[in-house]
Amino acid sequence: MNNKLYGNLIFELSHEGRKGYNLPENKFGNYELPKEMRREKDAELPECDEMTVVRHYTNHSGNNFGVLNGFYPLGSCTMKYNPIINEEMASMPAFLNIHPLQPVETCQGALELYYNLQKTLAALTGFAEFTLNPFAGAHGELTGLMMIRQYHESRNDLKRTKVIIPDSAHGTNPASAAVCGLDVLEVKSKANGRIDLEDLKAVVEKEYDNIAGMMMTNPNTLGLFEQEIPEIEKLIHDCGGLMYYDGANLNPMLGVCRPGDMGFDVMHINIHKTFSTPHGGGGPGCGPVGVSEKLVPFLPSPRVIKDGDTFTLQKDGATSVGNFLGNFLVDVRALTYILTLGKENIKMVGPLATLNANYIKESLKDVYELPIDEICKHEFVFNGLKDKSTGITTMDVAKRLLDYGYHAPTIYFPLLFHEALMIEPAENESVNTIDGFIEVMRKIAQEAKESPELLKSAPHNTPIGRVDDVEAAKKPILTYKQLKNED
Repeated sequence: MNNKLYGNLIFELSHEGRKGYNLPENKFGNYELPKEMRREKDAELPECDEMTVVRHYTNHSGNNFGVLNGFYPLGSCTMKYNPIINEEMASMPAFLNIHPLQPVETCQGALELYYNLQKTLAALTGFAEFTLNPFAGAHGELTGLMMIRQYHESRNDLKRTKVIIPDSAHGTNPASAAVCGLDVLEVKSKANGRIDLEDLKAVVEKEYDNIAGMMMTNPNTLGLFEQEIPEIEKLIHDCGGLMYYDGANLNPMLGVCRPGDMGFDVMHINIHKTFSTPHGGGGPGCGPVGVSEKLVPFLPSPRVIKDGDTFTLQKDGATSVGNFLGNFLVDVRALTYILTLGKENIKMVGPLATLNANYIKESLKDVYELPIDEICKHEFVFNGLKDKSTGITTMDVAKRLLDYGYHAPTIYFPLLFHEALMIEPAENESVNTIDGFIEVMRKIAQEAKESPELLKSAPHNTPIGRVDDVEAAKKPILTYKQLKNED
């Protein structure tokens, strides 16, 4: 597209003296800012007319890719369609124009929504109670670990400061443990991608009295269901620890099984994955945390409770970890999604997500290397192309996918495989969409043999071509120096 408005920065379109706004007449007089609050020189802001600004940003908006543009098989992130009805509910003035500190009697509808979502999540996962306070999945992890730590401290069991985490865990697990002041004990995975029970036994035996708990992602990061959960749960509980369920991969479990029934004590849910609310770019998000009965006293305060026909906030939890009410409009979207599906259709989410993932895996494993050839759940991992003689990397495949209008899957994660290509289709993708993706992936595998340079230099159809990642990392340009436009 040969268009100056499309390719240039807004600063490069600037012309001195132009403006795209018209402020009303000043009726309040002029007041000087104190000298210590003033800039030494004017801010270097672009000067553009309104049409230039509108066209510039409208054109650039086309560079964004999301589920409304096309297939987004981003492994371990469940990029799911956010139905328009979710946005309609979240845009209702009665929900938009409230304040978290206004009197509870003036926002009963909002509190009822909070309460109903808490109870719905508890029913779906098998836990006693939920808090909606955490603002993201990692925030939920931290909240859950804080409750685990406080539980042990309330029993004066102060030596329990170590958390067991598998080597296949999400990177936020050890990070959350560290932020919580807990030490990480790593457990290895077996060749089949699951937790090595013998290695776990050795760790538990060595650190028996020091274990605060164990964090597990299930299905794990390879999309595989952990088959020895009863044995693992017994090992941890017998030594006095608690079981934490990382619910980031809850999507394939909906309608199939509940973590609370497996013996887990705490879990977080990535609302922005499993229940279709939008995410990416740092937000918005929500990471509700559910607990078993014995951990209810440690739930963050405030929490919405029902007193007769009235909804109110419980703020007197002396033993609870401190927090505040979470991202309300994300909760509105999530409950809308759940109610739209209903109890009958929400049971189909897990099986359909699993079906889609296995369909892609089986359709491509003859041309892409499948390190663990088993039935997966919602996602699976290839280890690059099966034919390694082409020299084509996972990065090349990902870049070439952009030329065909697909967002690339997660690449180079998990770290268990050198050329990891992690694919996750959501349950609402049609067989036609998935067949189109499979066809393109097969075509790229063929191109790798016949025209490897085509892949090495991809993408070709995007506003920016192949970026030098090393130079960008070593010599980042973080500011823009505005130049005077001579036109």
